[in-house]
Amino acid sequence: MSDTLLDELLSKPVGPSLPARQVDPERDYTRQIEVAGDTAEVTVRGPQGIDPESTAADVLRAHQLDPAEWEVTAFRSSEWTMPGGETGVSARFNFGRRKDAVAERPSLDELLTVFDNYTPPVRLAQRAEGEWSYVIAIGDMQFGKADGDGPEGTLRRSIECIDRAAVLLSEYRKRFSIDHVHLAWLGDHVEGFVSQGGANSWRTSLTLTEQIRLTRRLMAYAIVKLAPLVSRLTVVAVPGNHGEAVRPGPGGKGVTRYDDSHDTEALISVNEALALAGENFAHVEIYVPDSDELTVVVDCSGTVVAHAHGHQWRAGRHFEWWKGQSFNKASAMHTADLLLAGHLHHELIDTDGPRTFAQVPAMESESTWWRHRTGTVGAPGLMVMVTKDGQVPVKEVVR
Repeated sequence: MSDTLLDELLSKPVGPSLPARQVDPERDYTRQIEVAGDTAEVTVRGPQGIDPESTAADVLRAHQLDPAEWEVTAFRSSEWTMPGGETGVSARFNFGRRKDAVAERPSLDELLTVFDNYTPPVRLAQRAEGEWSYVIAIGDMQFGKADGDGPEGTLRRSIECIDRAAVLLSEYRKRFSIDHVHLAWLGDHVEGFVSQGGANSWRTSLTLTEQIRLTRRLMAYAIVKLAPLVSRLTVVAVPGNHGEAVRPGPGGKGVTRYDDSHDTEALISVNEALALAGENFAHVEIYVPDSDELTVVVDCSGTVVAHAHGHQWRAGRHFEWWKGQSFNKASAMHTADLLLAGHLHHELIDTDGPRTFAQVPAMESESTWWRHRTGTVGAPGLMVMVTKDGQVPVKEVVR
């Protein structure tokens, strides 16, 4: 077999490489501010050559604070060598509000007259400007797991939620111009037999091939459902911990490659089928992580959407992980506006400045082990979002 044929058979639809954007202080993790009453602490960092004090003043202005009303009370600066060999600078300023800048307290009676003089505006129905993207995010189906209502319940619920998400698209089109749907499969689509060293095998009612088959057919169902509704359909899958193909080595804790996953291989198989399906699916784009990678980024109407299963960080530490990844400008995470994840089985929306983190609920109905430990059952579903240019004004759970 020639190397060319081997490469062709092993090829996969790797996620697109988005161009790195220029450093933008409004969006990069280079500035931080904490304000408590009449004190403020500003931290700035960047390459050597920045003017720390001027940058700190810019931070105050960005948060509607007049630098003329604040004075520096303490200052600390340090340097380090960045990965590229450049010298980085970090500076921390402590500010105190000037005593002569404290504003006189306004009259409460004068403030209350605002209510007396207020006339509610007449609002007319109006669509948001520009082309928007409709995101459907689903994860943690864990097909094969016997807990809760089992594979039958998870499959039925998944199909029903996908159908509802398709119906909601027509509703959101009344407010937004949408002709791009982005479908994100966020990992742990199969229960597998590698988690906890295979201790879950007895409670897994489907074979591995049956779990993969269900995943593949559900992915194909969603694509067939959504493709006729838009001119562009992008589909992403990322690896979860349950979907890992093998865990070699002592104790089953090793890895082959990080992308060696049934979660992504199922979508690769669907992509091969679409290639044979003709022009009806020519507008469908399929993406999975590159070799030895766990994340994918896709541009959705100017919003860079990043995908990760979520097992890379501890609960509540998503922004710490994101900041660490984005500090490496060679990483696609450096450009991300929206991070989608699963893994922790409950919905969570969090923001940090212009960036949004969305963690989707699991599609399985419960983890019996977790219910015995905490009493909590699942609240399964998927999430839909509408996004453009980093904005995510709509976030809805579909059950």
